[in-house]
Amino acid sequence: MPVLTRPLLLAAFLLPAAMAATARDVAPEVQRPPGGTPQPVGQLHTLRNIPEACVRLEGQFTGDAAAPYRMGATRHERCALRALYVESSSLDKPASVASGWILNDRIGVARADNPGCSATIEVWRRPGDAAPPALDAQGRSRIYLDKPQQAAHPPMFTAVVATKGC
Repeated sequence: MPVLTRPLLLAAFLLPAAMAATARDVAPEVQRPPGGTPQPVGQLHTLRNIPEACVRLEGQFTGDAAAPYRMGATRHERCALRALYVESSSLDKPASVASGWILNDRIGVARADNPGCSATIEVWRRPGDAAPPALDAQGRSRIYLDKPQQAAHPPMFTAVVATKGC
């Protein structure tokens, strides 16, 4: 193996581990006590509501060794949307501090019949660039329905699941 490719190969193996370590070292914005109610296999449970995105995150232990925990987002139909929720699998880059995301919450859920099996859900938030409109000549910020505003990047949320000991 050429000498030049060894550092690149080493970096390829160490980079994902370094990124994971930095995500674990970041303190989330929402501080919650560790633990929670252990959940039985097959029971759907609410993890968290994200009112800005009109979404409720729900999870369930499956009992399947290949995919021990399943998480999904349920949208509220009659809600004023102020942020977007995107599935983490549809992102170009994984949510991380380096890519402009902020760790908003870390939720731990243990399995009732096997306390060594647990799921950790990390909720990430990406701030948008929305700002109130400029003041007019009378010093007021006005929004006219017949004149669409400039398209702003709305705030976004995503969630990532990791299981341990299942």
